[in-house]
Amino acid sequence: MAERLSSAQLMELEHHYGAHNYHPLPVVLERGEGVFVWDVEGKKYFDFLSAYSAVNQGHCHPKIVGAMIDQAKKLTLTSRAFFNDSLGVYEKYVTEFFGYDKVLPMNTGAEAVETAIKLTRKWAYLTKGIKRYEAKIIVAKGNFHGRTTTIVSFSDDPSAYDDYGPFTPGFIQIPYNDLAALEKELQQDPNIAGFIVEPIQGEAGVFVPDEGYLKKAYDLCKKHNVLFVADEVQTGIARTGKMLAVDHEGIKPDMIILGKALGGGVFPVSAVLCNDNIMLNIKPGEHGSTFGGNPIAARVAVAALEVIKEEKLVENAERLGKLFRDEIRKIDSPMIELVRGKGLLNAVIIKPKDGKEAWDVCLKMAENGLIAKPTHGHIIRFAPPLTITEEQVMEAVAIIKKSILEM
Repeated sequence: MAERLSSAQLMELEHHYGAHNYHPLPVVLERGEGVFVWDVEGKKYFDFLSAYSAVNQGHCHPKIVGAMIDQAKKLTLTSRAFFNDSLGVYEKYVTEFFGYDKVLPMNTGAEAVETAIKLTRKWAYLTKGIKRYEAKIIVAKGNFHGRTTTIVSFSDDPSAYDDYGPFTPGFIQIPYNDLAALEKELQQDPNIAGFIVEPIQGEAGVFVPDEGYLKKAYDLCKKHNVLFVADEVQTGIARTGKMLAVDHEGIKPDMIILGKALGGGVFPVSAVLCNDNIMLNIKPGEHGSTFGGNPIAARVAVAALEVIKEEKLVENAERLGKLFRDEIRKIDSPMIELVRGKGLLNAVIIKPKDGKEAWDVCLKMAENGLIAKPTHGHIIRFAPPLTITEEQVMEAVAIIKKSILEM
């Protein structure tokens, strides 16, 4: 029997043999079920990160895992050189589910964002008539759309782009939640092809824009014949109390980007959805992915979306998100500067106290049986699986309260 390694030994292995491009909380997990995870010593934790909202349906959901196992026993990969018996079924399901003509399947969120950029540019040249290679795409400051060279080219976070240049041109940064800045760019530059935006900026610390911002931004894009592209990789699939975060304002983007929870936390699945007038600008051989649309991904994604509907996770996220924010706001501590969010995508801005910061709060919460992770040093994101119950929310709030008051 293989030697059972401790948390300390396993962390040392990662440190010694792995690249140092992450700074994880010092917890080594080996098992998950629903809203809970267990470390290698058997300690149980509430998971309040959900793999950055990839585990909306809960850890190891039996229906989703079952779909993966069943398909894995039959056929795992064909590439797109051949048809398979799973992809078309998934494509019909997901396009009808979200109300678009077509889907382009990929694997990761960053791949889907790159796909959306290509589609936007193709549409600009072949449909809108912008002069070739002069199209520009507007993005928001504070964005996080992925880690590829092109995507970090339009980041304003130095840790994302430092020393990775030269950068991909063709992007214009404007402040998030600033309609005047968007309108100015749209009015003065006829070469704008699209506006790619997160409905809520997750990595920026769950920055929720003003009510009406998305609808007015969408209207401005329509007025100027510019594509409105919503990156719903983190906010989509019921996380914010609506199926898509844009649904809070009743808009239907020209293109939506999905990932993370589309794979139910068990398999990497991403997608770009749009209508024929955009999608059919890409012809055979002009874009693709060996693994995109593979049979396992197709079966897993259908199961993942079915779970969202069958278990009414949209409604659960809306109801329990309000409860969570209300309860956290009751905690009497000078360290809690602001509580914000929608549905079960929430954040607490932490004010340092006696040298203790957000990281220290997260260490204390882990000690008390709940794991979450800071972003930008002073913000803690709280995003449990959407399968969480009211009783579990109250238990988790008690742990958070205890941990903050112990600081």
